[in-house]
This record gives sequence, structure tokens and C-alpha cells, in this order.
Amino acid sequence: MSNLAQLIARVGPDLAAHANPRPAPDRFESPDGDPRAYVLEAVYEAYLLHYGEPRAFVGMDADLRLLAGDALYAEGLARLAECGDTKAVAELADLISLCAWSESAGRGDLVEALWDASARRLLDGAGDGARAEVAGRLAQDAS
Repeated sequence: MSNLAQLIARVGPDLAAHANPRPAPDRFESPDGDPRAYVLEAVYEAYLLHYGEPRAFVGMDADLRLLAGDALYAEGLARLAECGDTKAVAELADLISLCAWSESAGRGDLVEALWDASARRLLDGAGDGARAEVAGRLAQDAS
């Protein structure tokens, strides 16, 4: 079962009523079934509910999308906290806040790079994550 299908199965009845019967494929995968791939999907879907076009849910008004996004942010962070992975919780907290900052500052061009940097750090153990990515890009812009 895909991570998005698992996410849809885990949400409560209010959100399940808006489940997309044909959700898009997962964006984040882990060949060894790393639970952080599920967490990234949940948090990415939350981001899309706030700022883009969600893949797993349809037919929500703006208020419900905002609340659903908040619930999925909490789902992802809670799943990591259950695993005791505090470094991953910190990375996702950085990612969530930096994506919100990027959107509010008119720097949506940074968002995909932030997601990629966090995914590399969480799933591959490579790179320095979203905070370092945004710092590097802002430094490039300043020069």
C-alpha cells in the first residue's frame, strides 16, 4: 500500500469523506520501508493543502483545507515523535517553517529545493537539510 493510501486510511471520518479515490503516486519512497517516507508524504500533503493542490484529498473549502493541513502536519510530527527520532522532528519542523516563510516572502522558488534537501537528509542520511539549503541559496542571491 502506498504511503498516501496509508495516510488516507489513518485520517478520521471528516477527512476520509474528501479522500481522492485515485491519489497521485508517492513523492517520497524508501526501498527499505523507512517510516520517514510516510512522514514526508503526510507533511508534504499538509503543505499542499495549505499552499498548492493536494494529491490525496479533494473537494474541500479553504478553511477545511487549512485545518486538514494542520492535522496532517501533526500526524507526521507525531509519528516521528513516537519513534523517538528527535533529529528528524527538528528537520521537519525546520522544513515546515521554512516553506511557510518562503511562501509568505514570495520565495516559492525555494520550496522544491527545501523538500529535496530534507528528503535527502531524512531518507538517505545525506546533506545538511532544509536550513542549510535556504541559507546557501540566500547567500548566493546576496552575492
